[in-house]
Amino acid sequence: MREFNKADHWGSAADRYEKTAHPYTARYVEAALAHVPLTPASRVLDIAAGTGALALAAARTGAQVLATDFSPGMVARIAAKAVPNVEARVMDGQALDLPDADFDAVFSIFGVFMFPDWRKGLAEMARVTRPGGYGVVAVWQDRGAGAFMLLGQLIRRLFPERDLSPMPEAMAILSTEKGLADALFEAGYRDPQIELVTRDFELDMTAMDDLDALFGPSPDWTSLDAEQKGVIVAELRRMMEGRPQLPIPSTALISVARRG
Repeated sequence: MREFNKADHWGSAADRYEKTAHPYTARYVEAALAHVPLTPASRVLDIAAGTGALALAAARTGAQVLATDFSPGMVARIAAKAVPNVEARVMDGQALDLPDADFDAVFSIFGVFMFPDWRKGLAEMARVTRPGGYGVVAVWQDRGAGAFMLLGQLIRRLFPERDLSPMPEAMAILSTEKGLADALFEAGYRDPQIELVTRDFELDMTAMDDLDALFGPSPDWTSLDAEQKGVIVAELRRMMEGRPQLPIPSTALISVARRG
């Protein structure tokens, strides 16, 4: 999981991310925006914006949006869209170069839980949210989503004697409603309202051609030997037989809180 904390990892993955992860995470954006009343007068910050699924959707309300990410490659993808009310800047979400209480709504959609210092990330979110403004955080339930969640399920079923790799502290804590609510309160937010949102991730048959890219740096994948990987491939092909895509339901916790 250390690869996820490297800007060059995300820079090299930006093209693939925009084509696969962006359309998928965009399905959760509607729920993240549903309880936040944005207007053309609103100032919105998107932290760990990726290729801009949330930022671009928020901009359609007319709000003024600042999209930040520590990966120049990701930021370049957003800037290339040339949306007039979206600014994209390279910035570390753990140390935002922004004034206090400057935004009406601050979002982190599947971002802050991957920060090395995720508590600092939440605190920075709260710092730049105006009093009474909104902080919105989306995190995955259980062991993540899509291909990563599927891999864990397959290993549990096919190799029950194997232990799955321990989850990072942030995912272990924030993937529960109580853990997420407590962390937001500690950061400076109040009254978090948490919704569980499930969407299907469609695993395409073409992904079978490059499972190293699909499962990426997951230690659960890299720790398997060639024979075990072959068993995973065979089972995936069996599951997908006769269909072009395999739907994988994945659940996120989406919390909307107010700045105290």
